[in-house]
Amino acid sequence: MDHHLKLPISSKQLLKQLDEWKIIYKHFNHKPLISVKEAKLIQEKLFGNHKENGHIKNLYLRDKKKNNILFVTQQDAIIDLKLLAEKINMGRLSFGSEERLMENLGVLPGAVSPFAMINGVKNNVTIFLDSKLKSYKNIFAHPLENNQTLEITFDQLEKFFKKIFVTTYWIDL
Repeated sequence: MDHHLKLPISSKQLLKQLDEWKIIYKHFNHKPLISVKEAKLIQEKLFGNHKENGHIKNLYLRDKKKNNILFVTQQDAIIDLKLLAEKINMGRLSFGSEERLMENLGVLPGAVSPFAMINGVKNNVTIFLDSKLKSYKNIFAHPLENNQTLEITFDQLEKFFKKIFVTTYWIDL
């Protein structure tokens, strides 16, 4: 079954949009990566091992009131959901289902990334980023599909957020 048919916005459409907005990124193709663990096996070979580059993990979460959030942090961070909920003044957080992920962020599991906010913004998803990420020059994120990765600076990512009218919230955990 072709998953491309199900995505509200394809990688190809996103890349075209980024180009139109003159957002600078480096594009990499690779085999589909489902998890951080899997990604780590190819990261060094594919992207090199630069200290200034940050690999991220993206958590799609919701509280009992059905508020949806995307939390972006460093790939090795251990996240205490209770502490995170307190930090952002929300109720108990839990992981959103695969169906809700598609409904609210327009991506399949394994492809969650800040770029999914292009869909999330229409569905009241709020994005929170771990302040520790600011120490990286570039981050790597899937452009809505997990068989490719974009390397992008935070300045360029912020430009993307501005274009889609997304407010980002940086938090210290």
